[in-house]
Amino acid sequence: MNRISPNPRRRSVVGVASLAIFLVTAIAAAGLAGGASARTSAGTVNIAYLSFAVANSYDAPMLAAAKQAASAGGAKITVFDANNSPNTQLSQLQTATSSGQYQAIIVQPIFGTGLISAVKQAISKGIKVVNMDQELGPNLSTSAPQVPGLSGNVVFVPTNIGTKLGQLVVKACASKNPCNVGYLYDIKASALDVAIRNGFNKVIAGHPSIKVVAEGQSFFTPSKALAAVQTMMQGNSSINVLAGSDQGMEGAVQAVDPSKVTLVGYGGSEAGLKGIAAGKWFGTIMQLPATEGKDAVNCAIKAVKTGHGCGGVDPVDAEPNAGVVTKANVAMFKGEWPG
Repeated sequence: MNRISPNPRRRSVVGVASLAIFLVTAIAAAGLAGGASARTSAGTVNIAYLSFAVANSYDAPMLAAAKQAASAGGAKITVFDANNSPNTQLSQLQTATSSGQYQAIIVQPIFGTGLISAVKQAISKGIKVVNMDQELGPNLSTSAPQVPGLSGNVVFVPTNIGTKLGQLVVKACASKNPCNVGYLYDIKASALDVAIRNGFNKVIAGHPSIKVVAEGQSFFTPSKALAAVQTMMQGNSSINVLAGSDQGMEGAVQAVDPSKVTLVGYGGSEAGLKGIAAGKWFGTIMQLPATEGKDAVNCAIKAVKTGHGCGGVDPVDAEPNAGVVTKANVAMFKGEWPG
């Protein structure tokens, strides 16, 4: 008796159909998993954060605020610490650009004009670049972006600081004739200090009784400011006003009697605000490093996710009295860095 064998072609078709169903199901499952992974990857904005100097007392709160903003916005920050070296920072920018790991780069320039070509290269590769704190360009009188394609420019404006410093000194000199000013640079040759001094000079030029009779440098360090002020006072005991950064005034207050020599700073540090409240400083001008760090990260995230940046932003514009602090209004302000 002959057995009727199963149709081999039918068995093959069924097998292929079953295999096809299995493969489609597997591919669909893998696709869903892969899609979720891709969405997660795409949702995380990888940011290279190029710090001026992580250990600086001004930069540390900026980075802390940037990290908080990144965590809240679904971003990851990788920190590059230039430690005050322009050459190191340029190399780090080039490395971040060529790595292919970052959708955004935040730069806090040490020497702004020296980074422009490298920033343009990053932008040409589709990386969203946000400048922060220091100007990225030759014009130190504006918060407007100076590099085409820049996604944001979150900065303080040096010339504005110099103008406000001059205005504070004019007020401090109101009861002094002559008013002999000791001017404390941070780094005299830097573009930042030149711009601040130019703004300052334009204001005091209309007041013949105000004269800068001595100069020194603090190098952003109170101990060096102390030594500089001691030298200035020894060379010219007629100084009755000292002007410079908050770090400079922190050193100055240790070298002079604040009841005889009026101290005028800029920086809006916790130390400065306490000095004003205690009557040891005349005034200061706000700078907001933590707000800058937060705003720069939020700008970078927005640029990556929407294609739209934030333009030029000076956080001090939103402060009371344009950020100019005296004893009359010191309670309205909060310092964002220790000094």
